Amino acid sequence: MLKIVQGKTHELKDVELFLELINIMNEQALKDENTFFNSVNKIAISRAPGRLDVMGGIADYSGSTVLQLPIKEATLAAVQQTEDNVIRIISLTGKDSNRESYFKMRIEDFFKNNNPIDYKSAHTFFSKENSRKWAAYIAGVFLVLIKEKNIDFLHGANIFIYSDIHESKGVGSSAALEVAAMTAICRTFDIELGAIELAILCQKVENFVAGIPCGLMDQMVSNLGKKNMLMNLNCQPAELKPFVQIPDKITFWGLDSGIKHSLFDSDYTPIRIGAFIGQRIISNIIKKEKHFGITFNYLANITPRQFEKYFKNQLPIKLTGKDFIKNYQNTFDTVTEVNPDFEYNILHPTAHPIYENCRTIIFRKLLNKKITEETCVSLGEQMYLSHESYSACGLKSSSTDRLVSLVKEMGQTKGLYGAKISSGGNGGTVVILGRKDAEHIIEEIIKRYTNETGYRPFLFTGSSIGAHEFGSILLKDI
Repeated sequence: MLKIVQGKTHELKDVELFLELINIMNEQALKDENTFFNSVNKIAISRAPGRLDVMGGIADYSGSTVLQLPIKEATLAAVQQTEDNVIRIISLTGKDSNRESYFKMRIEDFFKNNNPIDYKSAHTFFSKENSRKWAAYIAGVFLVLIKEKNIDFLHGANIFIYSDIHESKGVGSSAALEVAAMTAICRTFDIELGAIELAILCQKVENFVAGIPCGLMDQMVSNLGKKNMLMNLNCQPAELKPFVQIPDKITFWGLDSGIKHSLFDSDYTPIRIGAFIGQRIISNIIKKEKHFGITFNYLANITPRQFEKYFKNQLPIKLTGKDFIKNYQNTFDTVTEVNPDFEYNILHPTAHPIYENCRTIIFRKLLNKKITEETCVSLGEQMYLSHESYSACGLKSSSTDRLVSLVKEMGQTKGLYGAKISSGGNGGTVVILGRKDAEHIIEEIIKRYTNETGYRPFLFTGSSIGAHEFGSILLKDI
């Protein structure tokens, strides 16, 4: 029987369920004389939550301030060192998951001529077959640790994953998977990382091994989030500021629209590229015209006033990749490439992080004031403006727009003040701000949306601690 020899469950029900699953799995395997976890080595358990993107969202890659709330749903990982050099992964997830249940590879598959393979080769390896793409977020942790921290893995690992985070809903499921895997793998192999460093390395797993462009906010909140508090992060690249307490009178919910969101399949990547194209153009304007007092390395460092006075009228609404490359060569982004055959939106994706950073700072300041009805309305206005900006960029969907409009219809008289699309847009989840006693109105919205679309939204409610605060649990067969 496996018992806890170090760490604690923090009285989290999903952790207790996970421990039961591990014991059931091992007991069944013992009957078949084929155990997944051996009876000798300890098993390290970690837990990492998803998140609601309250404000900031896709502006994180442009240096914006973001406010993020860790959710109740989480991914759990159990890792045990093996005597061979094989990485084996069993994954149990929700019914909407696209993952296969089993994957294995050898540690030496990450090497060629005794040297670690490059990230591009690793991405090709995992993306070659759809059935193994999901494993990049877990097994990719080993390659990143090999390349970035010079870790020499002499042994493989058995890894068991369980998650109740709905995938492709815009609530940070991939970051939670990376953070949970990284935390448990590091605990198993006695690798010490700083909390922010761990988040940055997880981002590298997603950017370079899985091949998905993303900012850092998801990994940061999954690792460093605090229950019922908003992570206040200045993404330049990861300046953690004092957490923001959510006032007692209000709360945030998430409603899943039923439209799957993906950073790979959606317009997120061209919008991101459009923003970096705009940044390059603005940088050249500043060098050419020598605007006094304007220096920046992130779009979010430009004020709305500066943007409107100096740059807005000099930016094209759209621009082909071919014309951009001809005149500017490349962008400052290290994880995307400009496609010469694609016409990019430039003006709105460039403007979004400039105004979103300002909106987020206003939102944060309002939360630190006395919460009155007027304050709540002002908070909601910032959320609605953020949603409109997403739409202007081209990241809207009729489903998320409908949920936002239903919140507006209910309005402040029923205790709902604001709503916006979460994270990368084009579907996914809508974040709603309201009075704590207004959850019955959320249920009314769910009923109306279900009647209209035939899809019943999942309600994200509640919060939980991040992976760093959770720490790890060690199990031993006793």
